[in-house]
Amino acid sequence: MHKPHYWFADRLLAVLSGRRPVHWMLGHTIGEAYEQLVRLAPETPLLPADRATPVVRHCGEFHPGPGVIEAFARIGSGDRVSAMAFRLEQGRDLRWRCAAIEVAVDR
Repeated sequence: MHKPHYWFADRLLAVLSGRRPVHWMLGHTIGEAYEQLVRLAPETPLLPADRATPVVRHCGEFHPGPGVIEAFARIGSGDRVSAMAFRLEQGRDLRWRCAAIEVAVDR
C-alpha cells in the first residue's frame, strides 16, 4: 500500500511536469494549494529541458502533529535533480488533501 505522501508526490509531479492538467487536483487540494498549482503549472517547473520523463526518486515525511504530513520529494530526470515540498492535511472524512506546495528547480 502506498503512503499518502508518495501518492501525492506522483500526482503533483504529473501536474508540474505538464503530463496532467491542474484541474486533475481539484478534489485533492485545500486552501491556497490549488492556486499555487494554477500559478506553477503553466511554467512546467518539473519538466526537464530535454523533455525526459521525471520520476519521484525519494519521498520523505515528517509528522508535526496528528493528521498532518509535511513531505519532500527528490525528482530525478537523467542527471538533473529537483526538489518539491508539500503539506498534507487529513480531513474529518479521513481523506488527505494537499494544503501547500513548494518547488525548487535548478535551471
